[in-house]
This record gives sequence, structure tokens and C-alpha cells, in this order.
Amino acid sequence: MKRPANPGAEKGKLVAYLNARLLDPATGLDTPGALLTVGEQIADLGPRLFADGVPSGVETVDCGGHCLSPGLIDMHAFVGEPGAEHKESFASASHAAAAGGITTLICLPNTDPPIDEAAIVEYVERRARENSVVRVQPMAAITKALKGEEMTEMGLLVEAGAVAFTDGDRAVASARVMRRALSYSTLFGKLVIQHAEDPSLARDGVMNEGEVATRLGLAGIPTAAEAMVVERDLRLVALTGARYHVSQVSAADTIEVIRTAKARGLKVTCGTAPHYFMLNENAVNDYRTFAKVSPPLRSEDDRLAVIEAIRDGTIDVIVSGHMPQDVESKRLPFAQAAFGAAGLETMLSVALSLYHSYDFGLNQLLAKMTCGPARLLGLNSRGALRAGAKADFTLFDPEKPWRVDVDKFKGKSKNTPYEGLPLTGRVLMTVVDGLKVYDRNIGA
Repeated sequence: MKRPANPGAEKGKLVAYLNARLLDPATGLDTPGALLTVGEQIADLGPRLFADGVPSGVETVDCGGHCLSPGLIDMHAFVGEPGAEHKESFASASHAAAAGGITTLICLPNTDPPIDEAAIVEYVERRARENSVVRVQPMAAITKALKGEEMTEMGLLVEAGAVAFTDGDRAVASARVMRRALSYSTLFGKLVIQHAEDPSLARDGVMNEGEVATRLGLAGIPTAAEAMVVERDLRLVALTGARYHVSQVSAADTIEVIRTAKARGLKVTCGTAPHYFMLNENAVNDYRTFAKVSPPLRSEDDRLAVIEAIRDGTIDVIVSGHMPQDVESKRLPFAQAAFGAAGLETMLSVALSLYHSYDFGLNQLLAKMTCGPARLLGLNSRGALRAGAKADFTLFDPEKPWRVDVDKFKGKSKNTPYEGLPLTGRVLMTVVDGLKVYDRNIGA
């Protein structure tokens, strides 16, 4: 991976992070203490570390009593390379991710060309190593050219480095193709991830079906379009025994289907993005295209159902849902504007709204963005603070107030539904492989 010039880049460099609130969702650790890195790894941590002082020759960083947690793992982000670098590149996306406390970025395959061959997986990994300041790993397409008709060569894609399979922002509509994909995925132990939206029901829809859509004169997408795909796929999961994941749950009906399936012991997991628990369909008022996302923002009852599902564990992970769009794609009449919201730089801060307003514990919340996705994707050396793990972590102040200013975004695209919104909680520093890749205090 590309790294900025940094004294800590020396192999075996010792750095002590002092006066931190150590948070590790994997173990439940929540204590004042210190952490020591040696080169790219965490060497030790705990409340008694350096109780007798820091030895000479160890660089120190005063954390100011702020929270030090594992770096976030975002398992649903679109990066424009290859084909749409004007919207986002590995360089711009990685700097945006670092500013948001994200140390591992799992990118979607719906590029141009799509990530449906081993050579493209290898290309993406090489470009990311050359240009990214955070870890970037690709998911591969379930079907060739994302057409939903013919399966990709899963074995070759896994060998090349694909960490999961998805058709990105398109549902695999064919039950036959999805059954085959689920069956083959069991040979490799990889997750199959579905964008749950029935294409026939969603066709021409641009927002949630309901009173608001009717008032605005916009075509709606019913919640049934999401729930029906999941219901069908869960029958296939029962047939195949495969691991299945719904990428972004937005509706109460879907949540209930997944909750029931989990109770039956099916291998189903799901995620959601911050805009589904922070906003509802009213954000579309005045035809605000920055609030046009897929799946669409739902009703207030759906929003509250998403929050409860995060609380009770039905929703396993929180993702950024990062889908950057250029100005020309969004500054259009609502029906013609592109779907998508930029989410990397606000992911943690918006998620912290659950801590401030809904009585979530910090570790409970962080688990959805650290050890949770690490477990699902088999990233065993990440997502936790422990001796021997990769030195990937973030320092944040959960009480820091700020206002979203798109002019200060690191990413190329500015299509956030939170523009001008006051948030509480901000990333102060991000460390990857023991190297500082973002420091708000010096504007890195």
C-alpha cells in the first residue's frame, strides 16, 4: 500500500499511544490505558501498560483521553476504478476512508469493466497497493458482466483475492442462477451478498412507495420489492446451506423475514447504511437528489425498525453505502438523477447518533463496523485490538461537535444527504500498518 512520508515507517519502530480509552468490541474491553505498536503490528495494550513510564527510544502519542478502537471495516463501498475515476479513485476514496476512521475498504465489483475475471481482481489489488493509504480488497461479481445470467468462475476469483461475491447495486433476479451461486460458494466458504430489490417491482421507481411519493408525483418502490427477494433467497439458502448476506436492509418487512430465518438457524446475515437509520423518506422533500439512494429511504416506522434490528443483532454490520456521483449525475430532475450517496467520511459520526440518541454502548455499536465485518469476511488479523494483530486503528472523540462541510471532503464526489447537518463525534487520527494516514490536527 502507498503510504505518506512518516517517521513511523521505519521497520520495527516502537510507538506508544498513551492516555487512551481503549475500546475493543471483540473482547468487550473498555478501559483507560495505552497501546504499543512495533512496526506493522500491535505489540501490547492494556490499563497497566507503561504504568512505570515509557522506556527511552519509544515514540509517544498522547491520545488526550479519547477513544482508540480497531479501524473500521467498510464492506460496501463503490470506488470508480476502473472506468469512473472522475467520480472516485483509489487515492481519493482511501483518503476519504481514512478521514472517516476506515482502515479496510471492501470495494464493489460494479466498475467498468466489472470485476468478473481474475485479471481484473489482480488489477484492482495492484492499483490499490500503488495508490491507497488504507487497505482495499475487492469483491467479485456473482455473474458475468453483472447481467444476472451466467455465473463467474468463483474458484479463480477467490484465488486472485476476491473476499466475497455480489453483483453490487443489482439484484440477481434469477432463482436458478442464485441457487447455483450459493451452491458453488460453499466450496470456497465465501459470502454471497445480494442487493435485495426485485427489478420488476422496482422498475421506474425512484423513492419509497407511499404518501410522500404520491404528494411529490414520483414513482415509488414498495418495501415488498426488498422483502420478496430475501424470502425467495432464504429458501435457496435452506436448500444449499450457503452463507448469504443482504447488503443494505431498509424495511421493517425485510427485517422480520431475516429475524425469523435466523431463529430457524439459517446462515443469513445483513447490513445497513447510516442513512437508513438517520433519515427517512421526508429527506426527499423539495426533490433533494442527494437523498436519492438504492434501496430508497423508507418511512419513519421502517427507520425505527432498522434501529431496533441493530440493537437486537438482527442487523450484523453497518456499512458506508458509499456510492459517489458527479455533479452532472445529481443536478438533474429527481426522476433522472443517479442513485447514491457519499458515505465514507460520515459513516462513524452518523453511526454515533445511535450512541447519543438511542442509548447504544460504544462497543455494541463499533462491533457492527469492526469485528462484525471481519468475522463475516474472514479477515482474522483485523477488526480487533490484540497483541499480534495488524496495527490498524482509529482515534476518535465521541463528543466532538462539527458540521458537515462538503468543501472539506477528501473524496472527489460531494453527494452527501448530510450537507450542513450538525453531527457529534469525529475521527481525530487513523493508523494503518502502524503508520498515521490521517491526522485531523495537522490536516493530513
